[in-house]
Amino acid sequence: MGAIFRREVLSYFTSPIGYIFLAAFYAFSAFSFTSNSLQYGTTKMDGMFQQLMIILIVLIPILTMRTLSEEKKNRTDQCLLTAPVGLGGIVVGKFLAAFLIYLLGIAVTLVYAVVISAFASPDWAAILGNFVGLLLVGAAFIAVGIFCSSLTENQVVSAVISFIALIALYMLTTIGDVIPSDFIEKLMPDLNAVVRTVITEAAVIAVVLIIFFAAGRRAGVLIGGFIAMLVLGLFAAKGELVPTIFDKLSFWERYVGFTYGLFDLSNALFFVSAAAVFLFLTVRVLEKRRWA
Repeated sequence: MGAIFRREVLSYFTSPIGYIFLAAFYAFSAFSFTSNSLQYGTTKMDGMFQQLMIILIVLIPILTMRTLSEEKKNRTDQCLLTAPVGLGGIVVGKFLAAFLIYLLGIAVTLVYAVVISAFASPDWAAILGNFVGLLLVGAAFIAVGIFCSSLTENQVVSAVISFIALIALYMLTTIGDVIPSDFIEKLMPDLNAVVRTVITEAAVIAVVLIIFFAAGRRAGVLIGGFIAMLVLGLFAAKGELVPTIFDKLSFWERYVGFTYGLFDLSNALFFVSAAAVFLFLTVRVLEKRRWA
């Protein structure tokens, strides 16, 4: 894992990606710091930290787009997959390298706090809480980006998929409010929740089986079908809970509390768990490629 980590860190500075990420982040954060804090003569930096999440949605896909897609395109992934190192070590090494570059970027926010301290006494507890929140959401975003990079050999496609995924995770609350969560109930208004759920699940199973055999018995169809059963089953049984679930899974709702200086352990564990889940999924993608 150490060799993978060193190789990836070096690659960020032998290609333009590391410099582009750092320059863009420094420029946007400086503009945000000036417009939210210096311009109004305040020691509060919550406005800047809120805006930084927006730029991360744009920059993280650029940072992670080449991590695995380039290996696949250049066929160097075969060397990695047959090397005497675990797949988990490969993924974690690449994750830590990207996270180090990310850390170099967000460290500038502490410099801004030092600048403020030259004129007034900032709330260091709130600033450190903001910084920790930015670390956690960045780790989760990077894990999502690496997972998306493992799905394709095209870096641009990887960046686009990552961008769409991060936008969706950021806007889950809005998506949950827009989705008509009672549409299955309206289709079967005279049936109770149990019967609606049984009928919905049976219909999903039938469709999945048809697609499974028509597509050549691909495992991905079964995985997608299982997810569809969970989602549509939830809509059929407890559609009214969908907006609440989406709100609990929203990255923005989990992050915004940090910007107000509120450290919630459940939010911290959420981002750590999200990063672990997407890294685990990345390992599974590589494992499938190894045995393909």
